[in-house]
Amino acid sequence: MIDNGLLVQMLLGALLGLSVYLPLAAGQLSLATPAFYAVGGTLAALLSTRWSVLGATAAGGFPVLSLLLELVLGGALAGTLALLVGRLVLRLRGIYLAIATIALVEIVRVAILNLPFTGGAIGIFSIPQPFTDASGYLLTALILLVLTGWICQRLDTMPLGRAMAAIRDDELAAGCMGIDTTRVKLTAFVLSAVVAGTSGALAAHFLNTWNARQGSFDVSITTLAFVILGGSRAWLGPVVGGLLLTALPELLRPVGDVRLVLFGLVIVLGPVLAPRGLVSPELLERLGRWGSPTREQKP
Repeated sequence: MIDNGLLVQMLLGALLGLSVYLPLAAGQLSLATPAFYAVGGTLAALLSTRWSVLGATAAGGFPVLSLLLELVLGGALAGTLALLVGRLVLRLRGIYLAIATIALVEIVRVAILNLPFTGGAIGIFSIPQPFTDASGYLLTALILLVLTGWICQRLDTMPLGRAMAAIRDDELAAGCMGIDTTRVKLTAFVLSAVVAGTSGALAAHFLNTWNARQGSFDVSITTLAFVILGGSRAWLGPVVGGLLLTALPELLRPVGDVRLVLFGLVIVLGPVLAPRGLVSPELLERLGRWGSPTREQKP
């Protein structure tokens, strides 16, 4: 049964799917989402437990305004890291870029694991919660998802979005037309980091605990599966993929350990049965302009 807690996880999964989608919209296969997710969550955990200004009140509560500030700071720190690292890694393309971003994920994970103030392997516990139940997190995550989806939709009509599409189709031709390909790719990379960092800050409070395992290589593969299963042609694809693949393990829990096998089969057979994703071009044509333009992205 789907409860509010699972719905929050599903919405967070959809946000991470969009984080992978944004660089892909500019033709960049980046798997760095878990690194930025971990940075945002770690910052929120530290601010709320180690700094009295943003920490729990004497009554044991946590101000909602402090949560909003942490969401902004988590996204800003992740975006700053992406701005610094992106200038180097975005010189690479294809599988080489994917490997470089996987290395970034591991670097961040090991750093969080070994820093003296992050709790090591145990992590940070008793992160104060601003909401008494999951409904508050559900509303916050839904607002973030709607806002991110709206931004992705608006990109289609903006010069930045058209430049991203041109680079995705042919980067050399886009450069010859006068598009600053480096700036456009870096912008998409930073936007991806901001989405992941903000999601991590919210997830830290929702989970009530945070450690280095939240930003592991496994998360890179899972978030990439969101895009592959849902479809990379429109922003609706990663949202659908993130919602379904996050909910599926819990929905299959009654079958016991077999659920892991079934979950793997879905990931394997999904691209075979739906090569263009669940949000296919044909479906997008029926939905009109709500999902995306009729341009096709290359994974």
